[in-house]
Amino acid sequence: MTNFTRPGPGRGFSLPSSNLNINDVLGNYSLTLIDALDTLAVMGNSSEFQKAVKLVIDTVSFDKDSTVQVFEATIRVLGSLLSAHIIITDTKQPFGDMTIKDYDNELLHMARDLAVRLLPAFENTKTGIPYPRVNLKNGVPPDSNNETCTAGAGSLLVEFGILSRLLGDSTFEWVARRAVKALWSLRSNNTGLLGNVVNIQTGHWVGKQSGLGAGSDSFYEYLLKSYILFGEKEDLEMFNDAYRNIQNHLRRGREACNEGEGDPPLYVNVNMFTGQLMNTWIDSLQAFFPGLQVLIGDVEDAICLHAFYYAIWKRYGALPERYNWQLQAPDVPFYPLRPELVESTYLLYQATKNPFYLHVGMDILQSLEKYTKAKCGYATLHHVVEKTKEDRMESFFLSETCKYLYLLFDEENPVHKSGNKYMFTTEGHIVSVDERFRNSLWQDILPGEEDSAEKIKPNELKAVNFSSNCNRVPDERRYLLPLKSNYMRQIDRMVGLI
Repeated sequence: MTNFTRPGPGRGFSLPSSNLNINDVLGNYSLTLIDALDTLAVMGNSSEFQKAVKLVIDTVSFDKDSTVQVFEATIRVLGSLLSAHIIITDTKQPFGDMTIKDYDNELLHMARDLAVRLLPAFENTKTGIPYPRVNLKNGVPPDSNNETCTAGAGSLLVEFGILSRLLGDSTFEWVARRAVKALWSLRSNNTGLLGNVVNIQTGHWVGKQSGLGAGSDSFYEYLLKSYILFGEKEDLEMFNDAYRNIQNHLRRGREACNEGEGDPPLYVNVNMFTGQLMNTWIDSLQAFFPGLQVLIGDVEDAICLHAFYYAIWKRYGALPERYNWQLQAPDVPFYPLRPELVESTYLLYQATKNPFYLHVGMDILQSLEKYTKAKCGYATLHHVVEKTKEDRMESFFLSETCKYLYLLFDEENPVHKSGNKYMFTTEGHIVSVDERFRNSLWQDILPGEEDSAEKIKPNELKAVNFSSNCNRVPDERRYLLPLKSNYMRQIDRMVGLI
C-alpha cells in the first residue's frame, strides 16, 4: 500500500453488486454530499449549505438498481435529509439564514421516498427484525442473507421515528420499534445481554458476542436517544436494564474510576449467555461509550474509559480498528477517520468544561493533519503504525469527525448558545429536541405499547434520573486533570506508552 497523495475521482457504486464493502454504503446517490449537509449549517456556511441542498434536490434520485445496507442508508442519508429539512424549516434560524427559496419540503419528500424503498426489508421476516440489505428498486434480493447484526437492525428508531412524526404516518416508527422489541425479547434469560448477530427468521443468535463495539454499539445508544427525543418510557426502561447488565457483565477493573486499587475500568467482549470473556480485543467504535455515559450522568466512569482510548491514540496518532489490550498491539491496524473518540471528547468537555479535553481535541486535530491529510481531502490510514494511506475518505469524516472537532472549539456556536436543545444521531446529524417529536399524530398502538403506553412529558424530562450512578464532577476539579496522575500513568502503561 503506497502513500496516497494525489486527488482521484470520487468513489462510486462498484460492479459487481456483490462488492458489499463499497456498495453497502455508497448506493450511487451522492452519499458524501448528503451526509455533510448539516455540517455546513452548524459551521454557519449558509451559501454552501443552500447550494448543496439545491444540488441534492436537483440531482439525487433513489430510483436506482442499487442494493444497500438498510442501516447505513438510514443513518447516513435518511438522517441527514431529515436534519437538513428541520434546519431549513426552523422559524428561529439559529445558524444564520439557512432557508431555501421556494422550498416545498423536498428533502422531507425525498426522505419518505427512501424510507418507503427500505420498508421491504421489514417484510417476510418471521421475527420482525429486518433484512440487512435491500435493493432500492426491486426490494429484498432473492439471495438475501438471513443474518443481521444487532446494531444494524435495532438502530433505526430515531430516524424512522422522526420521519413518522413529521409526516403523521406511524408506518416507519412502527416497523423500527417492532425490530427493537423483537431483539430485546431475545436477550439472555441468564445475563440479560444480547449477542451481535441474529437470524431474522428463527431468532437464533449466530454471533454470541456481547460487547459495546461493532455490531452492538448504536443499539444501546438509540434506546436512550429515542427516549430523549420521543419521551417513550419503555425506551428508558430498556436502556436502564441494558446499562445495568453491561455494568454487571462487561465491565472489568476497579469499582471507582478515580479512587481505589486495581486495574482501570474496561468494557470487554463476553459470551451473552455466560458472561465469560470471549477475546482480548476491543474496537474503535466502542470509544463512543464515554459520550453515552455523559448523557446519562455517569461522568466519572466516562472519564476513565475515555482516558484509555486517548492513551491508544497518543501511542499511534490514531485509533486502530481493533486493539488487543492483552498484547498491547493492534489486531486490525487501519483507521478510517472514525469520529467516536472525538465525539466522546466533545461531550466530556461540555459536561466538565475541563480544558484537558481541548488539549485532547488539539492532539487529535494535529494527528489528523500530520498523518491523514492528502492533496484532496483526508485519507483512511491503512496501517496506524506504518501510517500508509488508502484512497478513501468515509462520509462520516465530514458528518461527524469534523463537526465534533469544530463544535469542541467553537464555544459560541448556536448549538451551545441559541437556547435550543439539540441531540446528535449516531451519524452526528443534529436534531432539535422539541415537543412536536413527543406527540404522535396517530391513534394506533405501536409494538410494546399495549401495556405500557405511558409517555414522559417534555417538562418532566429533567426530573427523570437516567441512572442510579448520576453524578457531576465538582467545580474545584475543573482545572485539574480529570483523572489523577497515578491513574493516568497506569493507563499509559496499560497501552505500552511508558
